Amino acid sequence: MAETDPHTALPLPQFDKPVRLLIAVAPFYRDIANMLLAGARATLEQVGAACDVIEVPGALELPTAIGLAHRMSNYDGFVALGCVIRGETTHYETVCNDSSRGLTLLGLQGALIGNGILTVENRDQAERRADPADMDKGGGAAAAALHLIALARKWGGETKGVGFRPAGSFQIAEDARR
Repeated sequence: MAETDPHTALPLPQFDKPVRLLIAVAPFYRDIANMLLAGARATLEQVGAACDVIEVPGALELPTAIGLAHRMSNYDGFVALGCVIRGETTHYETVCNDSSRGLTLLGLQGALIGNGILTVENRDQAERRADPADMDKGGGAAAAALHLIALARKWGGETKGVGFRPAGSFQIAEDARR
């Protein structure tokens, strides 16, 4: 099915300095999580990126774990992997919306995250999307993180003293105790 998928995938970026990512996995559906992880690792290997893997109980814990790592570690980027399959209650919407929102908010704060949390109606959809030989959503999440890292490195150089940030040192206010 992947060969008939009409979406466009960007070529993977190349890096001149080492890249290190954290993959956070929610293994609630272990077989699905393992396929997502295999796809993510294979994609990272293509560019020579190193990765560490942690597990958290479920998709709702992924933003918290990545937020902690973003604040307390030195990873270049993050990959969130998990699967939420619709059940009989509205809990599905809560988990899907809140995990996605949490990752998005972290991204807006500067965390470079590839979101590989599957939100599906049934196990068949999950298996097809997770399978590295089919839709490879784990690999896609890793590729997304790599592209964000490449952008951050492109734009992350020293500022040139333009806009509202003056070049050199400056004094904001006088010390009133003098």
